[in-house]
Amino acid sequence: MVPNKIMPAYVAMLRGINVSGHKTIKMEDLRTLCSDLGFRNAETYVQSGNIVLQSSLENPTIISKRIGAKIIETFGFEVSVIIRTSKEMRNVISNNPFLKENGIDSSKLHVTFLSETVQKTSLEKLAELSTSPDRFHPATGEIYVYCPLGYGRTKLCNVGIEKALSVSATTRNWKTTNRLSEMVSKI
Repeated sequence: MVPNKIMPAYVAMLRGINVSGHKTIKMEDLRTLCSDLGFRNAETYVQSGNIVLQSSLENPTIISKRIGAKIIETFGFEVSVIIRTSKEMRNVISNNPFLKENGIDSSKLHVTFLSETVQKTSLEKLAELSTSPDRFHPATGEIYVYCPLGYGRTKLCNVGIEKALSVSATTRNWKTTNRLSEMVSKI
């Protein structure tokens, strides 16, 4: 660690924990796990595996791998961990194309965070999943999803997106995305 340097802040989003009693991790245990790994100011938000933390590591891939490996070691199951920087989260908020449209219900907006950037040709496969009235807009490492009838009914879910794009993905609603951006900006 470099002295007198402010450590970067990150959001770590875990895929598929605490859903229907599967892959259960208490948030207190998740904070402890992050502290044990040397991360600072680890703070969780809701029970779905959202962690805001600081790290002297400046490579999100290494942070993701360390958290994932520690989860396997501690809990005995694998979880995808997708990392975003504070700046990336601010960009996710400011670049949502649906917010420029009239009549958009923000409670029906979601952001699917991708584990890696995908080729534009791969994104064409998403069009096959999108059925009216659901819509999506791809970005560099995210997909903005609008589901007027609710996220539970869309084919643009994590499993569909992961299958179409061959990457790991985790989705957060617009309220959670905003809250995580606020949290990571404060540490």
